Amino acid sequence: MGTARLRAAATGFAAALLALTAGVVPANAATVSVDAAGADLVSLSVVDGDLSLRIRDAGQMARQAVGHDPADVTLGPDGGVAVRVPQNEAFSFLGAPGTALWSLTPGDAGLPALDTTGVDRGEVQRDAVRLSLTAAEGPGHFTAYTLSGLGAPRLILGADARDVALPAAARIPMVWAFDAAGDYRLTLAASATLSTGRTVTTESTYRVSVPPIRPGPAAPLPAPAAAVKAHASPLAGAKAVPGAASAAPTAMSSPATPEAAKAAPARAATTGVRRVISDGHVDMGPQLSGNDWTIRVRDDTASPPVWREVADVVLHVKDNAKATVPAGAGFLGRPGDTIWLLPQAQQAGIVWPGWNTQHESVVTGTRGNVTWTLAGVDGPGRFTLFLTGSFGNANVLFDSAKSLPQRLPIPPNTHAHGNWAFSKPGLYRLAVQMSATTTAGRTVTDSKTLTIAVGDNTNPNSGFSGGSGTGGAGKPGNGDSGGTGRLPRTGESWVIPVVAGGLLLVLTGALLRLAARRRDAAAAPAEPTR
Repeated sequence: MGTARLRAAATGFAAALLALTAGVVPANAATVSVDAAGADLVSLSVVDGDLSLRIRDAGQMARQAVGHDPADVTLGPDGGVAVRVPQNEAFSFLGAPGTALWSLTPGDAGLPALDTTGVDRGEVQRDAVRLSLTAAEGPGHFTAYTLSGLGAPRLILGADARDVALPAAARIPMVWAFDAAGDYRLTLAASATLSTGRTVTTESTYRVSVPPIRPGPAAPLPAPAAAVKAHASPLAGAKAVPGAASAAPTAMSSPATPEAAKAAPARAATTGVRRVISDGHVDMGPQLSGNDWTIRVRDDTASPPVWREVADVVLHVKDNAKATVPAGAGFLGRPGDTIWLLPQAQQAGIVWPGWNTQHESVVTGTRGNVTWTLAGVDGPGRFTLFLTGSFGNANVLFDSAKSLPQRLPIPPNTHAHGNWAFSKPGLYRLAVQMSATTTAGRTVTDSKTLTIAVGDNTNPNSGFSGGSGTGGAGKPGNGDSGGTGRLPRTGESWVIPVVAGGLLLVLTGALLRLAARRRDAAAAPAEPTR
């Protein structure tokens, strides 16, 4: 009888324990699903003297939020894409051409990133953080690689690459690829030596669920990587860009404050405060206030971030952004031509412009896409905006060499970056327009002129209204500063100046002919008086 009672008590205790623990998830279980599109999969920062490793999705990035502990996150099986290794030797580290892969990205747009913007330049020795793959468990191979703005890949982590030096204050698009379906556990460790001499480390395990891999045809062949001669890759060494120490003092700086301070929203700047930005992160995007729809520039080089009027901002593209057009990239010019390239990846010493539709008023106050229109380009050369895909293939969004206007639909709550290319130095004025439909069904539109000064010899202050610069660059509508020639492009906002200029020439010619006739009449001898 005593034994029976003991068994009953044990059974009752087990049932009670099961009831108490039902629904309780262990502390180390992955509980959050994150969309990798445009996310910072590896976000490193120094907070209160310690090194932090987090995952930030697009929404957290917009709020400057800290992000998730990777141990609490599940990546996949949704949100990725099945692909095949292209016929290109530069991608041989992924396997034989035609090998099926699953990429942790929705496709060519919105690549996830390595993010070290939370590590200020000068905060760690050699301005570098070392990232290591200490363990990789799963049914197949894991490979991580980056792409330059002109499509050249670089293996950073995998079976043949266990660690990499990351530059401080950078955001670098990358591809995570897997060659077999199943569950993976990837352990990443990061380390750095603070400027004080103390070494700091952190480590976390990522969980990735890869679905069955069923790719379509092989990806198209991109430009040969051997032909690419761009400025230094952001992973080429501890220093991201040669000469970065001479950059303007507007460098992006993440506040070295408690984590809560990083979530501060952007504030509105005082109108009329001019700002030249040559380094750090900026976005152009719309805002809705009542019936007013306005395009502004979010300046993340300020702390806290500031929304500025477009007319108060000039972006300065310095000569450290020079690159060479590779073979197969005819949309940028002839092979060997020099261009100025603001890459899709953030690099220290170079301004990093993007676009976003993440302002709360846009997310909650509009329906459908926001339409970004490039209505006209005034400048000394060609302007091109394009995305670099997983295999280096280019997706051209805007090209001033083609007929304008050109339009790009942008889903709400989007934050994106591309490659901004300019063929000549000088002053460029981009006539941009953004339109949307409010939740009430009303169409709202705003037009602005975004000014970009290209080259060390171009005075960015000449881009402000009334400014003066080298070679007459301050003259409204004349973008020839340090370059040769002028490239006006057809678009609604540029038709009136062209027509007016033609009428002015006709009128000037008529006045000159009239003046000449009067001079001839005055010079003729007078007839004798009869």
